[in-house]
Amino acid sequence: MSLRSHYYFSIADLTKAHGPIPALSFDGAGPDDLAAAVQDAMRTPVLFERWRAMQDEPDEVDPALAVVDPAAVANARVSDLHIDLDLVTGLPMSIVRHRMNLLIGPSWQLRDMRKA
Repeated sequence: MSLRSHYYFSIADLTKAHGPIPALSFDGAGPDDLAAAVQDAMRTPVLFERWRAMQDEPDEVDPALAVVDPAAVANARVSDLHIDLDLVTGLPMSIVRHRMNLLIGPSWQLRDMRKA
């Protein structure tokens, strides 16, 4: 995980930012809550392990999906009428996408990605 990336996301409506599985979905009230949830999802295996336990064959889930980045940092702020979320992590986009979808469903849009 030596290559770190800076992901720039936009969330149009935070009130609709919920994942498809209520038990795993973001349930906070503001940008700080969102940043904390995303940061925790990238730093710890908690969200992944809860999702894995819900699968029909948990032991068959690819262990590569469990990777975490203890140094991941997320920040969110209101900008105009949407939320800007910045995430700096060494995790690949496939992992980031999976966890963002679990947390807030299709409510996010990747605006840019750069080397951190």
